[in-house]
Amino acid sequence: MHSIRTALPGAAAMAFVGGSVTVSGSLGDAPLFTTQAIRYAIAFVILLALARATGHRILLPRGREWLWLAGVAASGLVLFNVALVRGGEHAEPAVIAVAVACVPVLLGLVGPLLQGQRPHRRILLAAVVVTVGSVLVEGTGRTDAAGVAWAAVALLCEAGFTLLAVPVLGRHGAWGVSLHSVWLGAVMFALLGAAEEDTLPATGTEWAAIAYLAVLVTAAAFLLWYSTVARLGPGRSGLLTGIAPVAAALTGGDLPGPLVWTGMAVVAAGLAVGLVLTRAGTEPSVARTGGP
Repeated sequence: MHSIRTALPGAAAMAFVGGSVTVSGSLGDAPLFTTQAIRYAIAFVILLALARATGHRILLPRGREWLWLAGVAASGLVLFNVALVRGGEHAEPAVIAVAVACVPVLLGLVGPLLQGQRPHRRILLAAVVVTVGSVLVEGTGRTDAAGVAWAAVALLCEAGFTLLAVPVLGRHGAWGVSLHSVWLGAVMFALLGAAEEDTLPATGTEWAAIAYLAVLVTAAAFLLWYSTVARLGPGRSGLLTGIAPVAAALTGGDLPGPLVWTGMAVVAAGLAVGLVLTRAGTEPSVARTGGP
């Protein structure tokens, strides 16, 4: 039961992410890079204000930490969004979603290696089960070779969002990693927007969507997710990504069909295997070494 309680913040983060699909759809006509720059800039201001109000000291990155944090922003924020857009030109959305659904397996394999441990067999089994369930929820679609390539990029970037944070979570914690990654992402998107776009979001609906994404899907979800990764480790935390497609299916407006409900049950089974039946301590937490 301790693992379940520890996993609740990460589960909430993935529910926010999955539930944002409809909101994100309202930004289809908005300038991609500029919109994301605004989103992450707003999230940065929110996180900075909250950190100061709650007494969380934010440490300045040093040495290689800049590379890890820039990697989180460049892969998990910038390149991931580019992959979604470019991949969507060659593949149906379900193809990209199925690729991203493989994240639990990748985190289960690579995450323990970053911590100097061997992957745990039961967590890997749970990751495969969660991935299968996610694929059932998402369905499949048509694509070409370019679409497959962009789907692979999206998978690697989504995994990089978690894996590249592991080396710096110990010193910076969830607050530091979240805050630094969002301001770095805002700068990167702003530079791309200045080079490629010359417009701003035009409607009230678009601005409302940006605000929603900045508050819940960025500021809140980043803090919740990285705090869970720090406590559970990347492998076990990765299982929770299966909640995102479930949340998307439940908030999509249409009643899910039998195959989708089956997929949800399979995801739940994978979470049970990985979080309830797996002995605590099989994957070390990311110890905090600096800051309050």
